[in-house]
Amino acid sequence: MINIMNTNKAFKTSISILVFTLFTIPSFAQDSENAVPTFKDGLAQQVPAFSNPDEWIREDLWVETEFDSDGDGRLDRMHVDVTRPKQTDDGLKLPVVYESSPYYSGTAGMVPEMFWNVRHEIGELGTHNYGENAERRAHPEVIRRGERPIISNSQVRQWVPYGYIVVHSENPGTGLSDGSPTVGGENESLAPKAVVQWLTGKDNGYKTREGNEKVEAFWSTGKVGMTGTSYNGTLPLAAATTGVEGLEVIIPVAPNTAYYNYYRSNGLVRSPGGYLGEDIDVLYDFIHSGKEELRARNNLKVRQEVIEANMDRESGDYNDFWAGRDYLTHMPNMKAAMLMSHGFNDWNVMPEHSYRIYRKAKEMGLHTEIYYHQFGHGGPPPFDMMNRWFTHYLHGVDNGIQNETGAYIVREYAEPDDPTYYEDFPNPAAEPVTLYLNGGAPEQGSLTLNKPKSQDPETLVDNFSFDGESLAKADITEHRLIYLSPVLEENIHLSGLTTVNIKLASSKPAANLSVWMVSLPWTERRNGRITDNIITRGWADPQNYKDIRNGEPLKPGKFYEMSFDLQPDDQVIPRGQQIALMIFSSDKEFTLHPDPGTELTVDLNGTTITIPVVGGEEAFKKAIGIE
Repeated sequence: MINIMNTNKAFKTSISILVFTLFTIPSFAQDSENAVPTFKDGLAQQVPAFSNPDEWIREDLWVETEFDSDGDGRLDRMHVDVTRPKQTDDGLKLPVVYESSPYYSGTAGMVPEMFWNVRHEIGELGTHNYGENAERRAHPEVIRRGERPIISNSQVRQWVPYGYIVVHSENPGTGLSDGSPTVGGENESLAPKAVVQWLTGKDNGYKTREGNEKVEAFWSTGKVGMTGTSYNGTLPLAAATTGVEGLEVIIPVAPNTAYYNYYRSNGLVRSPGGYLGEDIDVLYDFIHSGKEELRARNNLKVRQEVIEANMDRESGDYNDFWAGRDYLTHMPNMKAAMLMSHGFNDWNVMPEHSYRIYRKAKEMGLHTEIYYHQFGHGGPPPFDMMNRWFTHYLHGVDNGIQNETGAYIVREYAEPDDPTYYEDFPNPAAEPVTLYLNGGAPEQGSLTLNKPKSQDPETLVDNFSFDGESLAKADITEHRLIYLSPVLEENIHLSGLTTVNIKLASSKPAANLSVWMVSLPWTERRNGRITDNIITRGWADPQNYKDIRNGEPLKPGKFYEMSFDLQPDDQVIPRGQQIALMIFSSDKEFTLHPDPGTELTVDLNGTTITIPVVGGEEAFKKAIGIE
């Protein structure tokens, strides 16, 4: 989650076009008679009288919260900025688009020393990446930056011309906000709650950080929508789980909805993609840009006594610390409508984060839709889609969005602004199809619909030196087991969760377990897409075969059974390809790197994979040429 920008070329292009468009808004002559929000076809329209940035009012202030997270004896105040059309000084009230973040005043940057060293045995804590005698990783200080009154320009040029006020706030313990970062702690939910309360009329706004002169949000209609990407997308959900009045709608983009799911998988210590060795204490250091004189106290009371004491990097087990940082457990109070956005190939904040919240929101009867694309981290819904949601929930326009449910999914070669609508995700027509494994190690085995006769187990040898792509492309290797479907004669549509049921034994008391589902042969073309080969992935700790709270050492040679889901996906696998299940141990890009040599033995008779096929078994049979 440290990287909040999407690195996919397609999104870079679309973002560049958006930035160019937004920063070249012409300066319009003002017409006071038309200085009101306007709407057409259920969408807010750009208003010339709101579109001259030189005439916008920009100010900053502080909003008092209900907590004291830095222990200085006074309630923490959050630093807030406001950007609004000048007409709001003359009695015009407008709704608010609000974004909060821990990043606005700078971060510790990509300092290698701050990450945990992953080159050690499972069950050990490890050290930082530099220095043989170091027992702990390094803790770099953030050099705070920023100029008042502008905290951020994010969202401003996109929404102010359309009849909104844009508000930003800095997270506790960052920038000019009081408090301490907690990375998912209660104060990160209560801070934006306090800002929303101020925007809806509460008398908790102040002109200065420590003074008593009050400031009112007299220009606000009291209707607030929140959005943002990555950590900035987590905070709208955090605020919504408080049930705060006035927060009408949230549009989280690639949000981290559970810090355990971000730094662990089924009991296994696992790094987010692209940030090997990151953990929750690393993220704390990365964002801690608040008061310099309080940092030592915060580091002791929060980082050391709360985060480091409870994150349990040794076992990777789930515990109450992680449960408190899981927003799914806080959703019963949530009332806001929600449009969720995520990428199926986001291996940083993985697609399960949005899926689990979307399913819960539907279960609770909240109005919700989900937008999934086929790219990586980031990627908001199309502007018109966001516009419709904000127009209805913030301006009160009856554009019918409240009656719509379902999923918008960008197909493999479509543009991000051209999604396909489905009644839901997973696709309602998807049915589980169970496939069985036929041996072939160290070459390729096969996947079949019919359970084979009793087979001998097959063994792989762990070696983190070989990455997943290399293992998937290899014709022969002892470092993975791989099983392929017949060549597809027709396209096949997968939608939902793939479940692995595996029976395995380890030669050591602890081992990594990594599972990829891939499409072969591997695409080598220069303009290949991220969807060409990796269908979905998953990781687990065999020690947690019973549950993720209570891992136990494995008895070498003893077989254990466990079941877990891979990441949700919606993908069309083209004809001519083969669907492959690949089982290996250490994943070079994601897991710890123990000494090579651990053997994992898989009982093929007790191992299956269940895939979600649109059209079910009949569709699968047709795709592989079985009438």
